Amino acid sequence: MERKEALIKLQKLKGLDLHSLANDLQVTVLSEGGKVNKGWAGHVIERYLGLPINSAQSPNFGSWELKTIPLKRLKNGNLQFKETMAVTMIDDFNVRLKTFEESHLLSKLKKFVCVARIVGSSYNEPTFVHSIVSFDLTEQLYQDVRSDYNLVRDCLLDPMRGFDALTGKMGKYIQPRTKGAGHGSRTRAFYARPLFLAQFINLNEE
Repeated sequence: MERKEALIKLQKLKGLDLHSLANDLQVTVLSEGGKVNKGWAGHVIERYLGLPINSAQSPNFGSWELKTIPLKRLKNGNLQFKETMAVTMIDDFNVRLKTFEESHLLSKLKKFVCVARIVGSSYNEPTFVHSIVSFDLTEQLYQDVRSDYNLVRDCLLDPMRGFDALTGKMGKYIQPRTKGAGHGSRTRAFYARPLFLAQFINLNEE
């Protein structure tokens, strides 16, 4: 499915409750033990578009990438990004070897389609689709993200620092951060900061 066609189809979801759609599409949200499948919302969107679940590093529709972003409502009524967005894993060897133009990071970022959804304080509350936006890197944003990537790459290439020196404090828009078991984990991934997401998703629009 081409991105243009997907955007048209996804716009029909705006304002809908994804819990209801999950039920209609027979997507498993709770395990037999009652544990919430963390990726259920993305699976619902993929099933809606006719895409099988895919964890490969290449964009999951070939020429563009689908992401879902949770938004939360503050006490004053305003919306805020609930979390940063994982983009792709950091492979030490791969990042050292490849320039930004050749990177998995760019292949993911340059053709994003994002479904933003408003979530409640718990799973039991409805989650409504807020907006659907396409992510295209403008010239200035491209250069800024390129600089963020090169901060990581330079760190990996530096024999005095290396992989373990990567920290979430790095990067204006894209940060390298621990992914997985938390403190002590050597797994890292590129994450998009809320500042990056705000370039595309208008939190004041409902």
